[in-house]
Amino acid sequence: QDDSYLSPRNSAEFKLYTLSQESGRSAAKYFVNTNPKFFTKDFAEPHIPCLMPETVSLRLEEVSEEALKERISLSKVTAAVDMYDQLLQAGECAHTHTHTHILCLYSNFTQSALSSMLFLQVQQRKGRFRHASDFMKTMWRENNNAERIFNLLPERDTRCYSALIRGMVKHGAYAKAFSMYTDLLNNRLTADVHIFNVLISAAPDVREKYNERWDLIADLLNQMSQQKVWPNLLTFNSVLKALRRCGPLARTQALLTLNEMKAVGIAPSLASFDHVIAVFYKSGKRSSGCLESKDLELGYKVQNLVEVGENWRMLGDSYQQSIYYGRFFKLLCIMEHIDEVLKWYRLLIPSLYYPNPQSLRDLFQALDTDSRLDLLPAIWKDIRSLGHDNKLALVEEVLSLMARDEHSPEVQESLAVCALDVKSVFDGDKGRPGLEWSTSSLTHITSLLLKANKTQQAWEMLQIFKAKNRVPSERLLNNFLSVCRSDGSCQRAVDLVQLSAAFCLPATSVLAKQVLAEFDLTEEQRCGV
Repeated sequence: QDDSYLSPRNSAEFKLYTLSQESGRSAAKYFVNTNPKFFTKDFAEPHIPCLMPETVSLRLEEVSEEALKERISLSKVTAAVDMYDQLLQAGECAHTHTHTHILCLYSNFTQSALSSMLFLQVQQRKGRFRHASDFMKTMWRENNNAERIFNLLPERDTRCYSALIRGMVKHGAYAKAFSMYTDLLNNRLTADVHIFNVLISAAPDVREKYNERWDLIADLLNQMSQQKVWPNLLTFNSVLKALRRCGPLARTQALLTLNEMKAVGIAPSLASFDHVIAVFYKSGKRSSGCLESKDLELGYKVQNLVEVGENWRMLGDSYQQSIYYGRFFKLLCIMEHIDEVLKWYRLLIPSLYYPNPQSLRDLFQALDTDSRLDLLPAIWKDIRSLGHDNKLALVEEVLSLMARDEHSPEVQESLAVCALDVKSVFDGDKGRPGLEWSTSSLTHITSLLLKANKTQQAWEMLQIFKAKNRVPSERLLNNFLSVCRSDGSCQRAVDLVQLSAAFCLPATSVLAKQVLAEFDLTEEQRCGV
């Protein structure tokens, strides 16, 4: 973002910018991995593995268990299936651990691998989508390769069941996953924590009533205790996520779940808090809990959680991130000191958050509250770089705040220079059409120029009043006359009376009397008045 021309100027461009960053990283990774011969030299000390090409080409071509392990390690799903079938045809039997690994591969492979091996039936998802993955909805297919390999296993242990059950839950075969869990128990095996985690998350999909869903979750937790399986963070997050679909009883159970986490010594993650907030707030209000309660301390705690590791990914897509950062920034503007607000302003904008006009208004209010309107010129530069200088209401609010109070000569000079830059927006610059002049915007800019003793530019603004059929106020004309009196500019005072007469203003006669009484006019000038 060093080049201001490349900086995003609206929310759509900001989203495109974020996506292009990720796309660029993926493209670079693809090029490195598909052309490893160009990246064989390692200049880094110490060695940085992620900067070097991955080993993606197959080296073992003969039919053997080692070749199968190689394909599994490289996530070559189709090649692994072909090699497994060739081993069976050759009469060789892979080790039990190898069977487990290939089943684990099935539970974690990508959409492209699924489609290429016809593992799933692919259906078009109707309605609005936001992610690339939303283009397709995956469904578990009967008698697929995973089930075939599982049925061919000479011995089935907990890891084999775990891989298959996780794959079933991941791809929508919830009832079949519970059936497979029953089969595991019938074979006198004990489930692992991964099985319980996915079954808990699938509980709302196999029960219709809210109380039945919770009863199933509670039953699974009791079975965990009976089988002496210790829960982990994902277990509790699965419970909280499932509670989001359990109706009114979720509020009580969510708090009890947090208490249980504390009792077993497991700290909640950002996802845990997200699920809890979702239980107590509707989807449109989840990120506004701290804002509604004006709880700045809680807001900072949530932000600290976001900054830990990769917790920021839990915020969701760019739209959800924008909502979160917008509300966090609003809370800061309302409750925090202006110096702290400005610190966060520089941290968040525009690298993490592209502000909308309302966020900028919140910043104006914070500046006004702490009497720091002298910073408005710097904020105006940001408004221009962000592309919000085409919002008439926002521009007029900037002008109104700058023109409202009296400031030191240095500040007034800075505000006047800023006002002239705002004027260029109304005139139209950078090949864009200008904004429509209003009486208030003309008045504010003229007042700012007068306060900085820029009489010539202020007089030019009065000519724009006439050109745009806008009528200046009596107060503005009196201010202009006061500047003329201070400068001893008699001719400008006469011109002001003539301009007032051209507008047919009621105050023209009073203005003329003041000029005649207070200025040393020539006979010609007196005739003009």
